[in-house]
Amino acid sequence: METVAGPDTEVGRLADLVAAGDVMVLSGAGLSTESGIPDYRGPTGALRRGLPMTYQTFTRDPVARQRYWARSQLGWRVIARAVPNAGHRAVAALQHRGLVSAVVTQNVDGLHQAGGSTSVVELHGNLDRVICLGCLERTSRSELDLRLRAANPGWAAEATAINPDGDVALDDAALTTFRLVDCRVCGGLLKPDVVFFGENVPPAKVAHCYDLVERSRALMVLGSSLSVMSGLRFVRRATATGVPVVIVNQGWTRGDDLATLKVDAPLGRTLATLA
Repeated sequence: METVAGPDTEVGRLADLVAAGDVMVLSGAGLSTESGIPDYRGPTGALRRGLPMTYQTFTRDPVARQRYWARSQLGWRVIARAVPNAGHRAVAALQHRGLVSAVVTQNVDGLHQAGGSTSVVELHGNLDRVICLGCLERTSRSELDLRLRAANPGWAAEATAINPDGDVALDDAALTTFRLVDCRVCGGLLKPDVVFFGENVPPAKVAHCYDLVERSRALMVLGSSLSVMSGLRFVRRATATGVPVVIVNQGWTRGDDLATLKVDAPLGRTLATLA
């Protein structure tokens, strides 16, 4: 792996890789930190404040589910107000110029699309949608927001810290009085249409991303520590099939040893200069 130093050298090497086109982008939470959404393991380190909700806990523990929805009620509003930053806009610009052929994101904030990217593959879903675990009916998060507001008149709480999955820190007193609502169609449990920790990305989506990797000239990882297999497997597939990997991230990543080029720098500034 080559780690480059100095802005001119960094952008020059990135430009050489991107200029040939057919670049697949794989983005993580670090790309959205400049939009006010912290990452899990990077400089803003949400995991240092607490572990994210797991699928097993959400489905099996009614109290944990109540606490999650109370926290998410505020966290989703924060994420819904977030706007794309220079990094998102740069990815969209490169895609519109025909240089980026695919955008795959581990993020659930929808900021790639808001920034102008098209045909984005959302590995972990999107917080803007809700799914019923009974009948699989999907509805909008804004609709659920209205239902939860109606079920909790006068409920007021203030978030102190937010995770990339929309979970926030709240006082316990505000959590215990929060009332949930169920699916309007079948009365089943409602869940954000996202992949929780301990839950698997749908196999068909994984297979599609493998195909995108193999059809690309290069894989560019943006803002991901690659600490979980969800993203690391695509870096491994790229390496195994001879597709060069470039990583732009602040700090160590689990894929550093597999990268052709590693750029340790703020994403917004670096990608805007590249674009």
